[in-house]
Amino acid sequence: MTAAVLTAPDVARKRAPRRVLPGFRLTLGYTLFYLALIVLIPLSALIFKTFTLTLAQFWDAVTSPRVVASYQLTFGASLIAALVNVVFGLLVAWVLVRYPFPGKKIVDALVDLPFALPTAVAGISLTALLAGNGWVGQVLEPLGIKLAFNPNGIVIALIFIGLPFVVRTVQPVLEDAERELEEAATCLGATRWQTFSRVIFPSIAPALLTGFAMAFARAIGEYGSVIFIAGNMPMISEITPLIIIGKLEQYDYAGATAVALVLLMISFVLLLVINALQSWQRKRTGAQS
Repeated sequence: MTAAVLTAPDVARKRAPRRVLPGFRLTLGYTLFYLALIVLIPLSALIFKTFTLTLAQFWDAVTSPRVVASYQLTFGASLIAALVNVVFGLLVAWVLVRYPFPGKKIVDALVDLPFALPTAVAGISLTALLAGNGWVGQVLEPLGIKLAFNPNGIVIALIFIGLPFVVRTVQPVLEDAERELEEAATCLGATRWQTFSRVIFPSIAPALLTGFAMAFARAIGEYGSVIFIAGNMPMISEITPLIIIGKLEQYDYAGATAVALVLLMISFVLLLVINALQSWQRKRTGAQS
């Protein structure tokens, strides 16, 4: 009886695990093609359209007082909204993970409402609630607190649409956290603040940064939920996406793409910095552990 002789390729094929998806080259090629089709080609069209302007025309388009005021409002309101969402998103995620209470599943589902709700509907709802004749506005405006048709309304709208990003990013990290470490810290005499700052916070800090980055990026490009409650007054409550829409309606396509390019570049740099901070935080946490 003769024994079967297996060559090296045959042995390698037998030992290689079966993959559900096709090989690396095919999936990588499809990934690059999909990203180019969905992301790179539209962005390159934006850049090429901007190149139809001279340098002086580009500078005039992106540095006019009205456009600069919209940059300040858009990025300032987005930053404030993202910071607020980091604090309250962490609290909401903590309650959903750590405490059982009646109606918990309903509250958990309500967190995702800004994802499913059309942004225009959110803007109209907030305007009806916060305007001078709304349920909240008619109580606050006589006290001198005006929340609609000014930058305050913009911040509130951006908080509304950005909260789920922080909650859904931090929530799974809190669920996977080892509570034994918290119990050990308590047994060793640590206070609640020491336990949070030295045990819990280092483990959730990368997730918080990710949630902050996602909420911030989402707020920068928000349009539908803001225009109804902003008032859209030039130099006061006019956001940059509205400037872009206005230029498109005036058939100033090159000017619109120029402003959009500046918005894209600033957003990209900010997200790059945040990703670098996330990487540094992970390395620091890994070195300490």
